[in-house]
Amino acid sequence: MYQRVGQVAYKADLSNTLLLAAHLDHPEREFKSVHVAGTNGKGSTSHMLASILQEAGYKVGLYTSPHLKDFRERIKINGEMISEQAVINFVTNHRSFFETNQLSFFEMTVGMAFDYFRTENIDIAVIEVGMGGRLDSTNIVMPEVSVITNIGLDHTQFLGSTLVEISSEKAGIIKNETPVVIGETQKETKEVFQKKALENKAPIHFAALDAHPPFTSDLKGSYQKKNIRTVLATVRVLRELNWNISTHDIDKGLQRTVMNTGLQGRWQLLRDGPKVICDTAHNKEGIAMVLAQVRQEQYKTLHIVLGTTNDKSLKDLLPLFPKEAVYYFCKADVPRGMDAAVLQETAANYSLKGAHYQSVEKAYQAALACANTNDLIFVGGSTFVVAEVL
Repeated sequence: MYQRVGQVAYKADLSNTLLLAAHLDHPEREFKSVHVAGTNGKGSTSHMLASILQEAGYKVGLYTSPHLKDFRERIKINGEMISEQAVINFVTNHRSFFETNQLSFFEMTVGMAFDYFRTENIDIAVIEVGMGGRLDSTNIVMPEVSVITNIGLDHTQFLGSTLVEISSEKAGIIKNETPVVIGETQKETKEVFQKKALENKAPIHFAALDAHPPFTSDLKGSYQKKNIRTVLATVRVLRELNWNISTHDIDKGLQRTVMNTGLQGRWQLLRDGPKVICDTAHNKEGIAMVLAQVRQEQYKTLHIVLGTTNDKSLKDLLPLFPKEAVYYFCKADVPRGMDAAVLQETAANYSLKGAHYQSVEKAYQAALACANTNDLIFVGGSTFVVAEVL
């Protein structure tokens, strides 16, 4: 399972996914979809789109990854997680096929989601890419519209070491004569997307060219403005394809994203006095945006509960963090977690000072004990750290 162990669990190959789709009698052909890729923002964008479609009266499937607390978060219909019994039944019915063909965790989960969406007769699904695009297991859908939020240097060991290489992998979700929305326009990647779209006769829309969006969301991170612009461009394409979505649906959907979908961990306020905010940003671009918003907060002392995974480049991440904060270094309870003592030692080279703790919980409790009412505690660096605090 990639979420726990990382690189050794990753399969850059669609053969097993295609085999499973055939075994299940191609559920991906039985429902409409929106396919969402990108380095940052694809989770928030997917949830906002699902919420808007739900407000428009559609029965909406939502497939995302990773999960924070419960595996079933990955597969939802109108905000309701797949039932435990449905998970059990699917695995029981197909276990021998999984074992015979040595399917990965992600391949099985994609098959489960698509089969469930077909069984429940949804109107449309919003499908978030796991990693990359071209060889991701989700890339067997034929969507109404493809969406690529942005490109950053993450998962470089799989997708390439440059923005051009990574964008080429993400561009793999662009389908023949299927509209594609590009969230952020980056000079290094624009030509890659234009070329792929031209090859596929796919109408291409650059959301960043649109005016500042007149809508806000209950997702409060300042970085959500870019995602909202991407969502609005996608909705405009869906309307052109005769999906009935009103301006009122858009407004309500954006304002009720958390309520409608259950999304957690995006600039989420956990408590006041001291104020505690968590965010799942875990790569250079994402963390830079979140820390920019941290700096805009009012506080006397900043406390940061920080952990990361052992496949992240600390020389890229640690310089982003403020030197004046008090740090509580920790390791999430997953094999991929970076040793807290190693993180503390490396962080000291960047003048980031604090103690290390045996667990996320102990680090968080230490921060709460040390912080005064008018201080700010930020929890982040890794999805897994946020999950344990939640």
